[in-house]
Amino acid sequence: MGELRTGMGEILIGGTGALLICIFLSPKFIAFLRNREFGQNIREEGPEGHHEKAGTPTMGGIIIFTAVSVPFLILTDYDWRAIGVFGAAIACALLGFADDYTKIIKRRSLGLRARTKLGVTIAISIGLWWIATEQADLPETLRFRLIDYQIDLGMLGGIPYLILIYLVVAGTTSAVNLTDGLDGLAAGCAAAVLLAYIGITFITAGQKDLALLAGCLVGACIGFLWFNAFPATIFMGDTGSLGLGGAIAGLAVMTKTELMLILIGGIFVVEALSVLIQVFSFQTFRKRVFLMAPIHHHFELMAWSETKIILRFWILAAICSAIGFTLYQQSIA
Repeated sequence: MGELRTGMGEILIGGTGALLICIFLSPKFIAFLRNREFGQNIREEGPEGHHEKAGTPTMGGIIIFTAVSVPFLILTDYDWRAIGVFGAAIACALLGFADDYTKIIKRRSLGLRARTKLGVTIAISIGLWWIATEQADLPETLRFRLIDYQIDLGMLGGIPYLILIYLVVAGTTSAVNLTDGLDGLAAGCAAAVLLAYIGITFITAGQKDLALLAGCLVGACIGFLWFNAFPATIFMGDTGSLGLGGAIAGLAVMTKTELMLILIGGIFVVEALSVLIQVFSFQTFRKRVFLMAPIHHHFELMAWSETKIILRFWILAAICSAIGFTLYQQSIA
């Protein structure tokens, strides 16, 4: 019981520390970005109401991961699973930073080339795979927790398992990035998903270091929302969205919840699917299913207010995370 309380205390301290770092550092960082005109470039084809957001400081992910890194690196016991997730998150954030910086320098809404992103994402996936299998000794399996069944992916030198990890990393980072289209939407949804992973890693599995990292991420997301909530004074940019996506993907890999993530991160899945459906429908039938994709833009064009969309998506994210966590608990009971 004493060890449990100590662990809970560290998670609370880490999360609170990350939150406070975000709140106290953000004003000066926002001023720094404004002085150097590091503002967001808005896509021409985006909703008309978004053009007034052009020039809003971006790359807020720098603050998020600074706030996460300080308490985590101080309090962690440097368990390999936590280090793997932290490394994947930081690497994805750096990729996002390079993308954001390219957009700012070239004054356009497109950043790095797709093949550059693909190569870096593959490298990140290989690193996460190596830590998961060689250092954390995780089985190379895909678990179907609800029916208590698993598939062995360790054949051919573990290449199938590596492919699974790549799909999780690439899919999650892309989905979180697509969700980052309204003020505070991605940060709030990510906080809900990461809160579920605090429960999965600590309450259920007893993985204190992973729970600490998830707690720091939740605290940083909430602290960032102080400035990112509508109307936003800073955007997280690809630095934040890819970094948070990498963290969530890493947590899924290290807790063997790759399939369960589809439910836990259900709101991100819906956002990504809306884009896939829209592209497939238009290219195949020359018809659009949604007024605009991702789906949050569809509701914007239906004259829903931005705050209504954000709050309802947050609620859906919380519901998905709660259901996913409950089913995870039932699967190991």
